[in-house]
Order: sequence, then structure tokens, then C-alpha cells
Amino acid sequence: MSEINTHYRNCNICEAMCGLEISYQDQQIISIKGDQLDPFSQGYNCPKALALEDFYTDNDRLKTPIKRTASGWQAISWDDALTEIVDKFKSIQQQHGKNALAVYLGNPNAHSLGNALFLKPFMKSLGTLNRFSSASADQLPHHVAANFMFGAGMLIPVSDIDRTNFMLIIGANPVVSNGSMMTAPNVIGRLKAIQKRGGKVVVVDPRKTRTAKIADQHVFIRPEKDAFLLLALIHCVFVHNKVNLRHLSDKVEGLDDVENLVKDYSPNVVSPLVGIAAEEIESLSAQMLAADSAVCYSRMGASTQSFGGICLWLTNVLNIITGNFDRAGGAMFPQPAFDLLRNHHAGHKTSFGQHQSRVRKLPFFNGEFPVAALAEEIQTPGEGQIRSLITVAGNPVLSAPSGHQLAAAFNELDFMVSIDIYLNETTKYADIILPGTTGVENSHFDIFFNSFSVRNTVKYSAPLFEKHSDQRSDWQILKEISARMLNIGADDPMQQVTPEMILDMELKQGPYGKQGMSLKKLIDNPHGIDIGPLMPCLLERIKTTNGKIDLFPQVYRDDLPRLQAVMTQTTRDNQYPFDLISRRLVKSHNTWTQNSERLIKGKNPCTLEVNSLDAKALGIEQGQVVTVTSAVGEINIEVVITDDIQPGVVTMPQGWGHNQQGTNMSVAQTQPGVSINDLTDAKRVDMLTGNAAFNGTPVAIKLA
Repeated sequence: MSEINTHYRNCNICEAMCGLEISYQDQQIISIKGDQLDPFSQGYNCPKALALEDFYTDNDRLKTPIKRTASGWQAISWDDALTEIVDKFKSIQQQHGKNALAVYLGNPNAHSLGNALFLKPFMKSLGTLNRFSSASADQLPHHVAANFMFGAGMLIPVSDIDRTNFMLIIGANPVVSNGSMMTAPNVIGRLKAIQKRGGKVVVVDPRKTRTAKIADQHVFIRPEKDAFLLLALIHCVFVHNKVNLRHLSDKVEGLDDVENLVKDYSPNVVSPLVGIAAEEIESLSAQMLAADSAVCYSRMGASTQSFGGICLWLTNVLNIITGNFDRAGGAMFPQPAFDLLRNHHAGHKTSFGQHQSRVRKLPFFNGEFPVAALAEEIQTPGEGQIRSLITVAGNPVLSAPSGHQLAAAFNELDFMVSIDIYLNETTKYADIILPGTTGVENSHFDIFFNSFSVRNTVKYSAPLFEKHSDQRSDWQILKEISARMLNIGADDPMQQVTPEMILDMELKQGPYGKQGMSLKKLIDNPHGIDIGPLMPCLLERIKTTNGKIDLFPQVYRDDLPRLQAVMTQTTRDNQYPFDLISRRLVKSHNTWTQNSERLIKGKNPCTLEVNSLDAKALGIEQGQVVTVTSAVGEINIEVVITDDIQPGVVTMPQGWGHNQQGTNMSVAQTQPGVSINDLTDAKRVDMLTGNAAFNGTPVAIKLA
């Protein structure tokens, strides 16, 4: 037996980019802990890092391609699998058109260096417009706001949490999520640091989350009403003549139009809608204006709702007009070593709305359609109907709205392929499953999350273990399908390109290339390199045609009547009187993590939280099982009674429901839970962006 060695890498399970120190001997991992010398995470890591070992050693994990047959799943060679896949794809497209083939990309693709680099040419080789992904399940409003206000969908401001003195958190639980569109390991430590330096943290949320419990103040708000609160806060800034654009004073267009808009949204007008006293709204505004530096951070609760687009636009407006934009302690822009905007020219024509989904006319953006449209695009006959699908590292039956409808749709496809390490609730409908390698067998570089990071750092992780000769990384699978679709031979020069070759080129041509940034430099610095705190840079990075911020883009003007109509609607649905919202669990990120025994052990995590007053009115006691019904589905779930949830609101976690036949995730099946997406409705979307409206789903509750 060889000696014990140490390997350093970034965890690639969630967005936080925590540095890890992994002790190993031969092919066995001995321990995984935080890397004390990582300049960004500084020794912090959450429990999810353990799943890197569990994925690698999991007996349920697929390691060879399998094919569905009349007698069950059977192993198949790579060549036979790829030959059949390409033949079927080409045949279906020849008969029904290029768009008869669709692609779904799950969350792990954003955490994969190879996939991030090779998915674009893969899509080009297929020739279809029908791409769908998990991005439209939670983050489209951020990208659309960045696109129309700053000229590029990836030019998303992040909270300078390490230097702010007042942080207003709307609909987010970053202590559990480690940020989310704000890459920040050890958020709990960073929030406490705000308080230690005399600052304040305020959370606005229908639930008293773990973040809210360490905050200085928590304010309950009714689901899907965040836009009204933001309008009232902006109203207060104008009324008190506190607009301060600082260095952006001649770089902002539309200020007068915003002022005219918010005149009708005083705290007194908004208070009954949001369930927050007018005096408290005034106080929130006053505290933000009085702070030396402040930032408003809006996330899942604001994004995954019917007015997510307006919420994220207004969040940017609030940060801009209070003088907290592109400024230390406010909302700032990272300058990553791998700059996704390097070739994005100012005035570049937006893809937003360039196409519309066939059935519901939902907008195309950033190369894809909203996932809420996927099932209907499969099930609705006619020209352009999707008849074949390939999923890459995703489980939309559990993670997308109306999951049961998606399952039925997948069952109707002419041919389906999945690239995944598990036989799960989605891949069980595939005709062929191609397994990729797992995190510790892959190299890693955080292309996307350095673009959302609260500090500029850079790090490359080599593979810990070499894959076996009969295994392939996801990106290699994508490359081979592409080559076969285009009839490109193995001797073609492009077939020799690796993720590392592209990464090295981008680092050398990026913003730090002249200082010697390269892949070799990162290999020589395995703990990562600290580039420094976020710096004002918007004037250099903005991509609008005239170099100015559009404070009131036309798309939001056009969408406002939809929001305004809510002011005259009945506040409660008599048939479905409760609002259902989702919640995040610290040990869960995607359905892969639920096959890690160390992450799911303990009491049932998939419960419905109900306020004590509601429980009493319903005659429900702690631990009882209730039936929850929505307009599209019904589930039975155990109740937890708590005053941490607002009356009239209930909450359960996202991504569970491992109680289906035909899967092989044995650990997950011991703690299956139920799926919130058997209740969510794919027809409930933010009509502006197409993002799924998971939060605020109307439901009814009764004893099972």
C-alpha cells in the first residue's frame, strides 16, 4: 500500500467554490476537509463536500452505457450506444425537422469545466433551437435584468458582502445556500462580520430562515409581493430627495421615468398588499439610506415567482439610486480571470425574444426556451413538435414545475437519451443512458461562479483519480456525439482540443494575462490565487450601445400592467387558501446529493411547515400526515408546526420524491420524500422572462 497523499481542489457541488483538502491512499479517499490555505474559503466547507467521495464510490452509480430492452436494462458498448443514438437523432430530424430534437441541461453542467466549454459546439452540431435548462427554473430574471440594463446577460451585480454596512436580503437564505448568484463560502461568517463592524443585516421573507435567525431584523412578507415592497422603498428615496448616483450621475437614463412610476406606490398604499406596516417600510428605507454603504440582495423568493423579472430589475434600481452601485460595500461586478464577456461587444444584439416557444409563445433567451414549456412542446402535436430528447446531468421530473406532466411527456417521446451517473426519476424514461465520470475524476475550474464571486480569485483543480479506460467524461461524450452528427473523423484537429487547452488560452487572453496568468500558474498554485476585492469597473465593462445604464427598459414598462392588476385582485383563493413556497436544505443541492447516506441520514427532511394558528384552525397536530392539493396535483406529507412560517403560507423542500418505480438510487429511496413539483404548475411563470413561478403556488390542506 502506498503512502497517504494530499490533493487540493474546489468543491463543485454548489456555487460557493469552497477549497478542499483531500487525503487519499491509492484509490481510496481518507478524509475531505476545508483547505485552510485557500484564499477565498479559508478553511470553510459545508457537509455537501462529502458527497464527492460518495458519488465516486456509489454502488448505484452507472459506469457503462445501458440500453432499455423488453427484458430490462442491458449493458451496451460505447460504440454501439453512440451509433444508435446518432442514427436515431438523424432519422428523427430528417423526418420531422431539426427542432424535433431537444436538449435539457441540469444543474451540474454549470459546475463542470468540460461541459461549460463544449455544450455550445454540441448544440451547434445538433442544429436545434430546442434547448432547455435549470437556469429557467430560478435565475432568468437576473440575466434578463442585466441584459436590458447593462447590455449583457452575464453582467450581473453581486453584493459586496465583505465591506457593506447594511445588507437587505429579500427572499434569500444565503446561510444555507452559500450565496446563490452571489458566490460566497461561509456566508454566516461574512454576515456576522457585518454585525461586528457595526453594520446591520435585515431579512425580508415569508419564512424565518436560518439567515433570518442570525440577522438583526426579520420582516414577514406575503409571497409574490416583493415587487411592491421594492417600489415603495424606491418611492421613499425619491420622496426624501435622497437620490445619489455618485460617479454614475451622467451614466444613467430613465431616472425621471422611475420617479414618475413610484409616485403611486407609497408605503401606505403598498402596506396592505405586502403585509408590512407602512412605518416599517419607511424604516427599512431610512436604514438603507443612513448606512455608509448598503446593498439589497434579492434571490430565490424574488426570482422564482410570477413577477421575478420586475423584482430583479427593481433591486438593481434601488441599489443604483441609493448610491450603492459599482461601489465598495454595495452591488459590484467581479473581474474574473476567465472573462465570459471578453468577446461580448457593446451594443451586441440581444437574443431575448428572438424566438418564441411554439405552444405558449414564451421568450427565447441566452440560447434556450423556458423549461416550463418543455412538456407542452412534447405533448402538443403539429409542426415543430419535440419527438426526441437528450438530458445531460438533470432530473427535471423532480426539479422542474409540473414534474408529473414531464414524466408523462417523456414517456411519449420517440427516442430519449440521458447522460447521467444514475438511473433516476428522469433517466428511467431514456432508451439509452450514457454515464459520465464524477467530480474527483474530472478537472475543474469555476467558469461561471467566478463571474458571481464576492471576491476576485482564481483556481484550477486537476483530477484526483484517473478514470478507467472504458469511462468517459461528460465533455468527451458530447464531443463524440457532435463529431458523429457532423461526420467528423477522429483525426480532425478540433477533436484533439481539451478543456485545458481552451482554459489556458482564455486565461492568457483575459484581464490578467499580461501579469502572467496561465494554466501553468494555476497548477503551480494549487490552493488558488487571490486577485483582490471587487473594484469599481462598470464603466469599463458595461455593454449597452451608448455606455449608459438603462434604468427603465421598455420590457419592464410593458410588464407593469400585469403587476398593477394584482392590486385589485382578491388576496386569497377560497379553493386554495394557502401559498406554498419552497425551502433550501443545507445538505441537499440536487437529486444526486440525496443518494449520499451521510447527507440524508437523520429525521425526515421533507416536511411541510405550517404556522401554529393555521394548524389549530385545520385541526392538525405535529407529525400528522396531511394531503396538500393544488390545481394540478396532490401529495401526502408530514407536518411540522412552527411559527417560523407566516400564517397563510406553507413550505416544503425542492427536489425530493424518490418513491417512484423503475429507478435505482437505493439510498435516496430510504428517505424518499415527496415532490413539490407534483403541485407546482408549469403554466405559472413570470410571463416577462419565462422563469418558473415555484413560489406562491395556491394550495389547500386537509388531514390525510
